Amino acid sequence: MVTKTQQISIEDYNYSLPDERIAKFPLPKRDESKLLLYRDGKVGESVFKHITDYLPEGSLMVFNNTRVIQARLLFQRATGAQIEVFCLDPAVPHDYELIFQETEACNWICLIGNAKKWKEPVLSREITVAGQTVRLSAEKVQSYGETHQIRFSWSGGFSFAEVLDAAGELPIPPYLHRKTEESDLKTYQTVYSKIKGSVAAPTAGLHFTPEVLADLDAKGFGREELTLHVGAGTFKPVKSETIEGHEMHTEYISVRRSTIERVMQNLGHIIAVGTTSVRTLESLYYIGTTLATNPEATSEELVVKQWMPYEESNNRLTTAEALQNILDYLDKHQLNTLITATQIIIAPGYEFKIVKGIVTNFHQPKSTLLLLISAFVKGDWMNIYNYALGHDFRFLSYGDSSLLL
Repeated sequence: MVTKTQQISIEDYNYSLPDERIAKFPLPKRDESKLLLYRDGKVGESVFKHITDYLPEGSLMVFNNTRVIQARLLFQRATGAQIEVFCLDPAVPHDYELIFQETEACNWICLIGNAKKWKEPVLSREITVAGQTVRLSAEKVQSYGETHQIRFSWSGGFSFAEVLDAAGELPIPPYLHRKTEESDLKTYQTVYSKIKGSVAAPTAGLHFTPEVLADLDAKGFGREELTLHVGAGTFKPVKSETIEGHEMHTEYISVRRSTIERVMQNLGHIIAVGTTSVRTLESLYYIGTTLATNPEATSEELVVKQWMPYEESNNRLTTAEALQNILDYLDKHQLNTLITATQIIIAPGYEFKIVKGIVTNFHQPKSTLLLLISAFVKGDWMNIYNYALGHDFRFLSYGDSSLLL
């Protein structure tokens, strides 16, 4: 099974997306976006604010509550050359919550723009935090090919969260071909975002307003939240001819025990809001599979590897058994939250274990996100995308949405 999926040609997931179809800004009101409806091979449309009219009875909606950080830091050399340091993942301390609380220094894994111009050991700049002038410095600790470990240090006793808010720039997607504007600070966050750590928004959630969430509650639909911090790899196109040559990025996930219990109680009714929620939910099954053979697994050993779902030996448990293994593990270690990471790739040939419906935007050609959609709709993605292109739908992060059942 694994070989068949690995041999998928990415060219089969290409389509023509004119630049004018890419939404450069969101609509003034989030829930006025168009909503494509797909069920049993039939395509239709509505408006997002009416989504509750189309959800199956008893649906449990699962949202990704990650919050986008102002991950892009700019430093200027004395020569005038500008160096961009883009924070990807915590290194020291290796924990999102702790690193944002640091008050003197911390290390991040970063991408560096204009890296060849960075000659001196330390780059520095002055910033203003809460009315105080603060000196922020960046020093290269180690390089790992495309990424680098950077040590940031600063004065004033402020938390790194405060430093990033003051000095950083929100990293909007590169395909928008524009600079971040003040409005993006609000519009490129979901209304329910809470946990800082993403470098890209879980964009399916951008359509939800307090009114739509209230409508969900009023009509008796369940709501749960989990966290996947979206990495820059989400924008990485598949450049190899077959997907075997594409290395998926690893992303941090955090799921509360109570959420896993509720998912278990509502199997058959889970609607994932966004591909990030899909990846997290589906990863739970394979974490439970690992625990079946290695009940003492560490957080690192629980990381779901890219091709794990396609090995027959990893698909022998029922979904309930896999989730129960996680609950037992959490109980044994007196934990309220499962924290690990996932590298899962969901592509045609994948068998969904948990997710029965997806709310999602329209994705880039030749992307792993399009592979995920194709896997869910059993290869019928072109039908959906042709409808969207032919009916004036707006594409990508700030574009319109779909409900796939």
